[in-house]
Amino acid sequence: MASREKKWIDTTPMREIVFGCGVVLILLSPVVGAIPGPGGTIVFAIGLAMVLRTSRWAKHRYVKWKRNHPEAGRWTDWGLRRRSAKRREALMKQQKEASRLEKAPQGD
Repeated sequence: MASREKKWIDTTPMREIVFGCGVVLILLSPVVGAIPGPGGTIVFAIGLAMVLRTSRWAKHRYVKWKRNHPEAGRWTDWGLRRRSAKRREALMKQQKEASRLEKAPQGD
């Protein structure tokens, strides 16, 4: 049985460091947000991505939040460039196309 090589982020000290940096970025985002431009949003998104990547508790909270706010969850997934969001978008596009074709008048 082949062993899976651990990625550097999978080690406990690195996960703690990345989590801590993510929390600091989230807390820093209002300060950066006071500067003109979209800096606060970008800093918050990077911090959120770091926290979600390393914390199981944060992932569970995010999933619950996303269920309660599906439209906002769709935008955050898009912002985080999640593969699941891309799959859902492609599926929604296919469903819309299929329903559009079904509704089209049939001419003989």
